Amino acid sequence: MGKLTYENAIKIDFDDRTLAHLQLVIGSKLRRGEPLHFTWRDDVSIGGGRTSIWIHPQSMLVYKFYGSRKPQLNPAWIDALAYTANSSTGLYLVPEPAMPGVEAATEPPSD
Repeated sequence: MGKLTYENAIKIDFDDRTLAHLQLVIGSKLRRGEPLHFTWRDDVSIGGGRTSIWIHPQSMLVYKFYGSRKPQLNPAWIDALAYTANSSTGLYLVPEPAMPGVEAATEPPSD
């Protein structure tokens, strides 16, 4: 489980794989000087609802990964997240699509 810290005030847990994808998409936007909203659903344990932050090139962000290995990135998920980041609603998590070139597991044909 990783952690994203925004402005030393807001801390949100994401699994390392999700956090790695978010870091890439947010970093790409910020390198181009493009601010964005990032919205996520809050866990029921902290009251539910959702939180939205305004991320700009001067934002202080810390990505803390607890695993020692860098997760494998899925280009299709990066594209899907970047699409939301470039929309008027801003970045939000979408389900991870299948990895390109990886067939979905299917039952073997029966004889």
